Amino acid sequence: MAASPVLSPSAHIDTFTRDNLPDPADWPDLGCDLPGLRYPQRLNCADVLLDETIARFGGDRRCLITDTSEWTYAELADRSARIADVLTRDAGLVPGNRVLLRGPNNPMMVACWFAVLKAGGVVVTTMPLLKAGELRTIGEIAHIDLSLVDDRFADELVEADVSPVMTFGELTSRAEGRPADHRSVPTAADDVALLAFTSGTTGRPKATMHFHRDVLANADTFSRHVLRPRADDVFGCSPPLGFTFGLGMEVVFPMRAGAASLLLEKGTPDLLLPALAAHRVSVMATAPTAYRAMLGALALDGSTDLSRLRRCVSAGEPLPAATWHDWREATGCRLIDGIGATELLHIFISAADDDIRPGSTGRPVPGYRAAVLDDDGRELPAGELGRLAVRGPTGCRYLSDPRQRDYVRDGWNITGDIYRTDEDGYFWYHSRSDDMIISAGFNISGTEVEWALLGHPGIADCAVVGVADPVRTMTVKAYVVPRPGHELTAEDVVGHCRDRIASYKRPREVEFVESLPRTSTGKVQRYRLRAAE
Repeated sequence: MAASPVLSPSAHIDTFTRDNLPDPADWPDLGCDLPGLRYPQRLNCADVLLDETIARFGGDRRCLITDTSEWTYAELADRSARIADVLTRDAGLVPGNRVLLRGPNNPMMVACWFAVLKAGGVVVTTMPLLKAGELRTIGEIAHIDLSLVDDRFADELVEADVSPVMTFGELTSRAEGRPADHRSVPTAADDVALLAFTSGTTGRPKATMHFHRDVLANADTFSRHVLRPRADDVFGCSPPLGFTFGLGMEVVFPMRAGAASLLLEKGTPDLLLPALAAHRVSVMATAPTAYRAMLGALALDGSTDLSRLRRCVSAGEPLPAATWHDWREATGCRLIDGIGATELLHIFISAADDDIRPGSTGRPVPGYRAAVLDDDGRELPAGELGRLAVRGPTGCRYLSDPRQRDYVRDGWNITGDIYRTDEDGYFWYHSRSDDMIISAGFNISGTEVEWALLGHPGIADCAVVGVADPVRTMTVKAYVVPRPGHELTAEDVVGHCRDRIASYKRPREVEFVESLPRTSTGKVQRYRLRAAE
């Protein structure tokens, strides 16, 4: 059992997040003796990442880059301070309020992220693909107080009706003439800074709670000791800022190092690859699916200049050894594989440079400990398959969710992955231990897709599983039992999902069956459907 945490006095007037932390007995062990991870009691991570970086490197250096604009660190600091003033004076934001962000990866999203933290708020960054029903669920769980949205993505959010809404256009207009020296709220290091949502195998998403010190801890573990960015780096990555993978690689890690970040509103491989060349990107991150797609493009056109590329990170799904070797041959770069989790905020097992063994995820990142456990929680010897367990400076804290006891056991974070170790301490991925579908880097709950499908009047029953796919690693397949008298097509089934769940969750394969395999107690035996594939 983990020791009961002792929290600093909170600066939050709205105490919702602290009031809904898990019982201290259900926390993971957060002990870590790695130098550089002892933070002051009062800490606002926005000030550290922005203001302290300006103090170290100067405000006139490049910070955020797009195809049409560049913001310096000073310009980002100015914009975020003015927006923070709007949030507190006009919107009535008080420290501890939850603020939902919705929009693609662009400088205004980053400015709003910093503004909310400077105002003492709790950031809830969502993906622009989510539909109104999905946003409504987030609003119900997080008790959203205010939503900030890119004007182009406002409709679904307005329909969801989770809170008052301010568009980026309105924020920009109101921020003109506001003071640029708005003082940040002196939050506690263990005040909640952000709520990150992750898919649950039971269908209802879970809100993971991360403190201000957690945001810095990931930069001071994986980024500092494995990625090792430099101040002259340009980061270019594909994940949305609503993923903690994207938040780290596109905001936290570059800004902790004083580097610049290329923000792409669409990070698909066909757009990412030319952007890497055009902006002379030196550090990139995406999923194995995207690396394979870019390898195909590089094979067709060998003129793409990736000569400045020096660090390439792969996460989100298993990285095949063949993809590692093909990318090395095509670019000269050795892919840095890694596994992370929204529950731990970012990557906790990885390897770089001469430590890499292609096909292996790597070894625990400095500051973390990992083990492979049996069903009784005992550590297994090298070579035996078991459940991956991790502990370190970050860990799972679900917002008021009984599934906390499933994820944290005896101080360990149990990730839901099956691994083995070798004699040298490297970790090798085998499979998932639950029904999570990992497709092109997205975690998808089959149950959530099933709930959407069962709203169709012609569907009597259904089950959703992940099946192997040569491009996306896994893809979503739906087994559908039609109601008597209803003629269904695959197009009917997929079309029904279009306005209910994000596009990446929709079934790409549909098979009609007379019945589903079930246990004697009525539970669907999804493993039998997967085995049939």
